[in-house]
Amino acid sequence: MTLNTVERHRTGEEFAQNLARSGLAPHDVAADLAFTSERLRQTLDVDPASDPVDVWQLRDYLQQAVLDAGGTPVPYSVLNDRSRFKARLWFRLRSAPRHVFARA
Repeated sequence: MTLNTVERHRTGEEFAQNLARSGLAPHDVAADLAFTSERLRQTLDVDPASDPVDVWQLRDYLQQAVLDAGGTPVPYSVLNDRSRFKARLWFRLRSAPRHVFARA
């Protein structure tokens, strides 16, 4: 499964919106996913060099982080259930960790 330029751009925008809705800083996300800052940047940008497995893991991580923060995630237009089925045929997808939000 390969995303074209428009799909990569749209997914990158959805990542940015969900990152903002999660309230997390990029360094929190990188730490939780065990990504370097460069790997996270490439994945957030859905750079052609980014690993598709990383893209799916980030998608799932951000989705859950927004929900855990009490928000409503921006829906993913390309990385949807139908696409996940196809991606599983091509890649060994990884489960996403959950961010532990501090309770006030």
